[in-house]
Amino acid sequence: MKNFFKAQTLGFIAASLFTLCTSISAHAQDMKGDDSIYQALGKTEGISKIVNDFIPLIQADPRISSFFTKIKKEEFGALLIAQFCELAGGPCQYKGKDMYDAHQGMQISNAHFNALAEDLQIAMEKNDVPSSVSNRLVAKLAPMQRPIVSK
Repeated sequence: MKNFFKAQTLGFIAASLFTLCTSISAHAQDMKGDDSIYQALGKTEGISKIVNDFIPLIQADPRISSFFTKIKKEEFGALLIAQFCELAGGPCQYKGKDMYDAHQGMQISNAHFNALAEDLQIAMEKNDVPSSVSNRLVAKLAPMQRPIVSK
């Protein structure tokens, strides 16, 4: 009887692990294969235009400009392009710091984070990105709030 329950439990665990692995694999393939946001943003060229409009906005925004006084504009822009491209399902690969390390000690508040998101929305509007697409990109960026906001 004991062996029967042990065998049943092991069978259940094996089936659960198989289901979990299959589900994760399918989700990863879906995520990797879905480049609809990337396409709708105009691929890397469109994302570059958005970033080129976005950087001056954040540098001029009195709510957050102090965070961007010492950036190397081209390097920062290239990192943003790669990050947005990757998050949008494009072929790019972000190779910058993780969000915790990149923002450590900066004392960024929710208000700062939201101001940056507003400026990104403005840059996307300026580039005629449909709101449904911009909302999808912002939704991909939203999980970054936790590692960025520290105040």
